[in-house]
Amino acid sequence: MNIGQMFLLGFDGCVVDRDHWLTRAIERDGLGGVILFDRNVDGSVQNIRSADQLQELTGRLQEMAQELLLVTVDQEGGGVCRLKERDGFPASVSAAKLGSGPVTGTMAAATAMAATLAENGINVNLAPVVDLDLNPDNPIISRYGRSFGASADQVVLHAAAFIDAHHDRNIACCLKHFPGHGSAGSDSHSGFVDISRDWQSYELDPYRQLFAAGYTDAVMTAHVLHRGLDPSGLPATLSPVIVGGMLRRELGFSGVTMTDDLQMRAITDHYGYREAVQRAVLAGVDLLTVGNNLQRNRDALTLGITAIRELLDKGRIHADSISASLARIATLKQKIQGEVPWNSGKPTAQP
Repeated sequence: MNIGQMFLLGFDGCVVDRDHWLTRAIERDGLGGVILFDRNVDGSVQNIRSADQLQELTGRLQEMAQELLLVTVDQEGGGVCRLKERDGFPASVSAAKLGSGPVTGTMAAATAMAATLAENGINVNLAPVVDLDLNPDNPIISRYGRSFGASADQVVLHAAAFIDAHHDRNIACCLKHFPGHGSAGSDSHSGFVDISRDWQSYELDPYRQLFAAGYTDAVMTAHVLHRGLDPSGLPATLSPVIVGGMLRRELGFSGVTMTDDLQMRAITDHYGYREAVQRAVLAGVDLLTVGNNLQRNRDALTLGITAIRELLDKGRIHADSISASLARIATLKQKIQGEVPWNSGKPTAQP
């Protein structure tokens, strides 16, 4: 049972040599994937300087891995993208701008984006955002034009085109931020976000429609809390009611569930790393993201594996649950490699 597959780690460096801690994490501990950033929070270069450098880096990482490594990036377009013009990559367009136009424009933009990602060794795009643009004062979604629009049908139509373009280049996508961040009034990077009064049940509609059409790569949970959905006050990422109940059982999602960055303050202000990992796994999360951008933790993988093994040793979780998570991650990798079909249908709404 390779528990290391359940982690997605960020790291410093545009080059990874034999002495880099990530080498050990991949070769010895079976790390499942990495998340790449262009810049640190202080503005310094983290992983991406140019296309030539990025191709060399991703190629080297895959050479280290015994099985396919998930190489992920937030390439939503517009203000949220890691492959930027300043580093020699093609310009991209925000979801808000694409959503205001015909779906053919979204397909064209996403096709170009996916081609760039594929050329540079990236096989998972942590996009599209399927949050509904319900709050113009939202500091993290609306402010940056990250939503295709306020209508679920509109969001679904454009998100489906976005995903299809990526599937055509063997790139997986991740819907985010479940159960909905578009109505929120604050940013979970900075602390807990309570959506109890603002969230609307129809914010689930994009997920419901996309799942019904067969789009089941991955879903990212949000660090938001809703006391109406989970009276315990746990953020969605750590909530068995929201992940295991609402996402899995109520909506029937069968793909990979993954966390937003566990180093965001909505988590770190209230939970230690070990507890956050354990609560996320108990909630039903398959893939745990540690950006190593807001903080630095070279031991995140070994500590995380130990935390999950403790759950198993103490009987707090059954081995079958971990095996099921590993199987879903393995299936996602098989889809990327063309060994398993994407099984995505076409949206029913018309352009």
